[in-house]
Amino acid sequence: MPRASRSGGSGARGRREDVWIEIPIRGTCSPDLATVAEEFRRNFTDRGEVGAACCVIRDGEVVVDLWGGWADAERTRRWEADSLVDFYSVGKALAATLVLRSVIDAGLSVDTPLAELWPEFAAEGKGWVTVRHALSHQAAVPAIRERLSDDDLFDWSAMTAALAATRPWWSAGERHAYHTNTFGHLTGEIVRRLTGQMPGDALRRVADDLDADVWYGVPLGQQDRCVDVIWDAPLRDLPDPWSVTGDVRMNLLASFNPPGYSSVGIVNTPRWRAAGFPSTGGHGSARGVAHFYAGLLDEGRVLPRDLLAEATRPQSVGPCPILGDDVAFGLGFTPTSPRRPMGTNPRSFGHFGTGGAVGFADPDAGIAFGYVMNHVIPRWQSTRNRALIDTLYAVL
Repeated sequence: MPRASRSGGSGARGRREDVWIEIPIRGTCSPDLATVAEEFRRNFTDRGEVGAACCVIRDGEVVVDLWGGWADAERTRRWEADSLVDFYSVGKALAATLVLRSVIDAGLSVDTPLAELWPEFAAEGKGWVTVRHALSHQAAVPAIRERLSDDDLFDWSAMTAALAATRPWWSAGERHAYHTNTFGHLTGEIVRRLTGQMPGDALRRVADDLDADVWYGVPLGQQDRCVDVIWDAPLRDLPDPWSVTGDVRMNLLASFNPPGYSSVGIVNTPRWRAAGFPSTGGHGSARGVAHFYAGLLDEGRVLPRDLLAEATRPQSVGPCPILGDDVAFGLGFTPTSPRRPMGTNPRSFGHFGTGGAVGFADPDAGIAFGYVMNHVIPRWQSTRNRALIDTLYAVL
């Protein structure tokens, strides 16, 4: 493979509709990690990648910084070095970081009841819910019960009021369930109540200090850097959430109440990109994600060491009715696991996003890793990010 450089592409070729096209891949890579660059190229030629970027920081030094492919389904715009893309649930770890910092600054703890800082949340018997429950998907509000519209979706006060008023889906200590979308309004409102700042403003304070190009709400003046998210598979026919009961209703409402809560049909619009929902609407570059995690590894810079250790340990373990699997949740972070490994070391932590994006840190190897892409493939298993991570660790 010709070595990639900032001034030219690798000349990788891929097949699309039986026509050979050049795939522009650019960037830099440490010579000892050349196999990572090769796997990045193979993601395009062999695994269907459309546009993507990967950044690896080792002991504070950028050793992989690659980007390539296309910013749209028609392959008319190139993915650039500073392209931004919706990285979905990768943003949950960023939101958790903001919550933890806010709690510390307020002199509180993760076991503080939400009702102490958000009294309305105690409605319908939810006074038992703590910050720890909120961060570890045990807060019993993975879905909002009130019927909402997409106009409500873009009204922060309407969304948080509906969330606070929701009757819990289970009792204290009974179970956990991934708060796919409500996690963003839940954690974002904690930050707002404690700091007076919307989560996007709070993120800017941290991200600017870390030189991390990550956003909750991309300003209109910077949206020309955004690439399109590409969904190949149409949504299958789903039942009306209001015609079913139990976990089936909870699952449907978690994703589609409001109808656009998961970004379906609106992900590439200026309104979605500017809104910055902390759960699924965060945008960034691979560089930005990697720099954020490198900041977490810089002891005490973002979070105290003991609090980060607590946040990245399993807090709740067991079957999840939303994800359909046994999972372990930390405090907004996902600990590495055999099912979804983040390298080979047991203290690694981070978060995956729908379609395959991932950010993680490995304290033992001194690695901060960011990978973002625009072609959404099944959320639980991505051959593309797995190839990059496995190859990286094979040569470390």
